[in-house]
Amino acid sequence: MRFLGSILLALPLLICLESSSYALSKQQYVCPNTLNLLIERMLRDLPSYANRVIQRSRDSFKTDPLKTYVLAAGASDFQPLALKNRQYKSRLNDQPQQVFFTTLERSFAQHGFQDSQNYHWLFLSNLGGSWKLVMLYTRLGSFNSQLTSSPPEENSEGIIGQAISFWLRDCQTGNLR
Repeated sequence: MRFLGSILLALPLLICLESSSYALSKQQYVCPNTLNLLIERMLRDLPSYANRVIQRSRDSFKTDPLKTYVLAAGASDFQPLALKNRQYKSRLNDQPQQVFFTTLERSFAQHGFQDSQNYHWLFLSNLGGSWKLVMLYTRLGSFNSQLTSSPPEENSEGIIGQAISFWLRDCQTGNLR
């Protein structure tokens, strides 16, 4: 009984220490201001964020004949395409930052699996120190040389677009570790 009493007395102290160390680690994280560092960190975490988006959508619809997972994200390219002569007057004062990257995805079906390498063209804007997804275009690829890639489609609300938005939200709020 005496042992249990000392544990119960120490429990609030342990909870306080744990929550303060969590708060300190949470305060130490700052979302990068430079695009290169931001993308490096985002691509490292993107597969897990995308797989959570996929899992939530499976839970919502209860059907998924093709089980798809994002295995890796990388190969970023920061060389922007010149778009000034091809756009209307921008609503934003600054030009969005452009990044190209790829994802490796695996889909499982009844007769095995199929890998695909997908290509993404991401537009980000940094307004007031806060990064926002402006637009995302995706071109679905394949490792099978017999199949052609799809044309680029706007994909900001797709799996990768949602994963990027969630990651940026967590980055801004300091919820990344």
